[in-house]
Amino acid sequence: MTSTGFRRTFAALSVCSLALAASACGSGDDGSSGGKTRITVNCEPPKSAEVDRGFFEQDVAAFEKKHPDIDVVAHDAFPCQDPKTFDAKLAGGQMEDVFYTYFTDAKHVVDIHQAADLTPYVKELKSYSTIQKQLRDIYTVDGRIYGVPRTGYSMGLIYNRKLFQKAGLDPDKPPTTWEEVRADAKKIAALGDGTVGYADYSAQNQGGWHFTAELYSQGGDVVGADGKKATIDTPEGHAVLQNLHDMRWTDDSMGSKQLLVINDVQQMMGSGKLGMYLSAPDNIPILVKEKGGDYKDLALAPMPGGKGTLIGGDGYMFNKHDTPAQIRAGLKWLDHMFLTPGKGFLGDYARAKKANAPVGLPEPRLFTGAADATDQQVKKANANVPVENYQAFLDGNQSLQMKIEPPDAQQIYSVLDSTVSAVLTKKDANIDQLLKDASGKIDGILARD
Repeated sequence: MTSTGFRRTFAALSVCSLALAASACGSGDDGSSGGKTRITVNCEPPKSAEVDRGFFEQDVAAFEKKHPDIDVVAHDAFPCQDPKTFDAKLAGGQMEDVFYTYFTDAKHVVDIHQAADLTPYVKELKSYSTIQKQLRDIYTVDGRIYGVPRTGYSMGLIYNRKLFQKAGLDPDKPPTTWEEVRADAKKIAALGDGTVGYADYSAQNQGGWHFTAELYSQGGDVVGADGKKATIDTPEGHAVLQNLHDMRWTDDSMGSKQLLVINDVQQMMGSGKLGMYLSAPDNIPILVKEKGGDYKDLALAPMPGGKGTLIGGDGYMFNKHDTPAQIRAGLKWLDHMFLTPGKGFLGDYARAKKANAPVGLPEPRLFTGAADATDQQVKKANANVPVENYQAFLDGNQSLQMKIEPPDAQQIYSVLDSTVSAVLTKKDANIDQLLKDASGKIDGILARD
């Protein structure tokens, strides 16, 4: 899953520019126009995201001025990638020259032979070696490089400091184990007046996504290392479901309304009626700008359990029809737009601050070494959110294993949605049988690969 959108400041839209997405021309020509190398790119913010659209256009214009031999044609849409049309665009030759992908799509695009091999060219990407290796490896298949990461996120625990204080809990000491989450949720729910201690998703594949994150936190995995068998029918998988069952039915700390999705839970947190839920840092500005929350009340802790957390994110791949000139031009564009610390669409923190966009959230954290130090220095200098509220998250993440989503993630999440929703809506749900049934279905999905 992607976390919330294409950018830290973006607010989810109800309408996307389908016409433009459908008419986006692909890479059928040689990429040359009037002596220039022409590249089409996607994930331009739609016009309805006025601030982000303006930033994007400014950065493209600056790039073309710096590189007068390159012509960038941007296509907008939200979401940046529509899973329902993604494969069809690839197969039909309609995909842009440089196109957005979720991390979970990288190997699939390579497997269906739709990605250009960047290995001979990536040395020309100045920033490539500064990007976190675990993120670079996502776009490396059989030793060949097929894409470049743009952002990364890891899951943590968002909590309401105000409710913690009201319940007699220390807001500077968030829970670090699932036993502590359960105990804290019970105290918060005891405040009454519709207050919920802990909430979780259980519909639209989001329940399966969170089950996966919770399983990682327990030290488990969804699929074995060989990618052929499910590994959820384990003590770790049982512990995830038992904990949810006990909070829901024994403690009554999760509220009576279930089958929740991200918007429901964000609304609860923003209105001050929810103590905790799992999320990436980019939920925080949405809670403030759209759901009525306050930055000072919202804090972030690492994933409870202390063993692992789910990471995700996005990047760009290149169309298999791209010419060498287009690949080189596209790599220069990525460097300029997204991969120069403290600058560009994602890194110009001074510009973002002037536009009243949140600066100082702990992620995305893409770089390492001196590049990371530069990026963090510029971010800190322009911070306009309470960065101290996120220090526990940064500190705790250092000891967690960072794990990407499983193969066939969306299909697997659909199966696990039913498992999680059964536990949260049926008091007598048979956890052992649910895990056994889900394992069989996941094995069937993996067998089709």
